[in-house]
Amino acid sequence: MNTTDYEHGVVPADQRKGWWSIAAVWIAIGIDLSGAFLGIELAAGMDFGAALLATFVGSTLLGLMAMACAYVGAVSGLSTAMISRVVFGRIGGAVLALALSLSLLGWFAVQAGFFGSNAQIAFGELTGLDVPVWVFTLVGAILMALTALWGYRSISKLSSLAVPALLVLLLVGIIVGLASQGTDGLATPVENLYTFGGAVSLVMAIFILGVVTAPDMARWAKTPKQAMAAGFVGFFFGNSIIVVVALVLARIVGETELMTIFFLLGLGGAAVIVLILAQWTTNTSNLYSSALSFASINGRLNRRVLTVIGGVVGILIAVLGAADGFIPFISAIGIVIAPFGGVYVAAFVVDHRAGRFAVAETERSVHPLAIVAWIAGILVAFAATRPADGLGLGLFDLTTIPALDGLLVGFVVFLVLGLIARRARTDAAATAERELQPDEVAS
Repeated sequence: MNTTDYEHGVVPADQRKGWWSIAAVWIAIGIDLSGAFLGIELAAGMDFGAALLATFVGSTLLGLMAMACAYVGAVSGLSTAMISRVVFGRIGGAVLALALSLSLLGWFAVQAGFFGSNAQIAFGELTGLDVPVWVFTLVGAILMALTALWGYRSISKLSSLAVPALLVLLLVGIIVGLASQGTDGLATPVENLYTFGGAVSLVMAIFILGVVTAPDMARWAKTPKQAMAAGFVGFFFGNSIIVVVALVLARIVGETELMTIFFLLGLGGAAVIVLILAQWTTNTSNLYSSALSFASINGRLNRRVLTVIGGVVGILIAVLGAADGFIPFISAIGIVIAPFGGVYVAAFVVDHRAGRFAVAETERSVHPLAIVAWIAGILVAFAATRPADGLGLGLFDLTTIPALDGLLVGFVVFLVLGLIARRARTDAAATAERELQPDEVAS
């Protein structure tokens, strides 16, 4: 089996895939237990209509952002980490790659924790035995790490099995739930714990790492248009489906654990198999992208070796209870990582036609304009996030969606600074050419 994932270069044209293959991966990644957990949180902390609208708004914004990020990946053929080196320079890119890698590794640990808690519930329901949650977390994380060793190809194959089964289970769950419980629970009043903008930001934050790292998958697309189609379909449906299903089921059944809900509806056996597939696909992708990001720091680093190391570290963090800090963790990801997506899309807009957006540009030590734009986006997102919605100060509102605020500020700041710098380079080149002309005439 060919296990090369081209982590240090461009994916060859003959290795590219169709749009549905890539979209299916993203849908499978999006339908995970973190989305279910967020749906249950929103069900308990917002009116049903507002929570549903926040989910669709957040998922639509994610889909649009994914189109832009996927386009960059498909045209350049580069992984997200290699793009960070192009945009931020060799040293700056290494810092970004490390931040991405650690964020993804933390996400791997959180997701493994969710898997463990739900697997424990399922095992207890089926056997009556009480096994510690860390056992299921450990076993699940090891399986996910093993799949990540084989890279994109294994993730794609696993997704082709998981997506149809997931969609059927979720559809049947909704039908059975509404038929057996009715719709009265949807209108039950609850205490509003989240603002609308804060809820949208959390909906975006659970998959924002996927959007920013979209080039890792999109670089396998046959054409940029196919990458963009895969990006919107994959992220809109992948992000919204599980949140909406969990939101509806939590309201009508009145439970706070997804696996418990499916057992109460008589679908426990099927849910065990399907949700294991879902979480397996999602966490495999997290560890895969984490290793890709770390491998980009140095050409001598091997993705598969890093996958093993990262898997061991992630498993230890998961067993220690990383899932307990879910809301602060996804809030931090939205604040720190979202602006990076805006910066590299702006860099592509500014530099692609000038031929500067290429692997050769990774030889630059640092790109200060990119770092300034990234920091500006982080500061704005942190200042705009209300403490009740996550990590932040709540000093002002821009779009009322802090993750989007950070991304837009990162994009605009780099776009302005980049265009000014490009104009300065053009003027300097023109001046140098004029100064050389008299010498050429004299000779």
